[in-house]
Amino acid sequence: MSIAARRARERAQRHQLIISAARELAESEGWEAVTTRRLSERVEYSQPVLYSHFKGKDAIVRAVAIEGFAELAGELRAARTTPEPGDTAREVLRRVAMAYLGFARTRGALYEAMFVMPTAIPFASEETPEELRAAFGEFVLALEPVAGEHGSDTFAEVVWAALHGLATLAHDGRIPPERQQARVDLLVDHLARPTTPSTP
Repeated sequence: MSIAARRARERAQRHQLIISAARELAESEGWEAVTTRRLSERVEYSQPVLYSHFKGKDAIVRAVAIEGFAELAGELRAARTTPEPGDTAREVLRRVAMAYLGFARTRGALYEAMFVMPTAIPFASEETPEELRAAFGEFVLALEPVAGEHGSDTFAEVVWAALHGLATLAHDGRIPPERQQARVDLLVDHLARPTTPSTP
């Protein structure tokens, strides 16, 4: 391995180490505890080294969020493509919805970085990162069989917004967590029901 290749690999490892440390600290103590000083202590690199990777906390949060979208896409894909006996399009959508809510419930700080904190990540634009496109794409694919005349992109935006609301309200303790399955059933059953043609 050349010196340049080794240095590039070491830099990539440091980069990932900083992201992982930020995630661990945020999950255990909240994002307020994530500072460049704390991260420097955790990863045992000086603050100048840390700043050579990230301009500041906002850039670190952005990197964490993008990593989160990649993980979310993987979980949604697994929920969508893992067959179960008696699968219907509605059941697949129900699994995808529950996978989304499970992700939000078990990775609170990561979800906050992805959807709550300011990150300067462009959504729904040509500059949108591939990781985010992949996560949204899983919703689109899950909804294609039931979207009907609405168009799967628009339908996916509505479902994503509804699930985000459920995830946020449950996280904040504003709705009882034990009824989450019933809420998803209600959402899926109404959104995925067959459309009837309007009478002229």
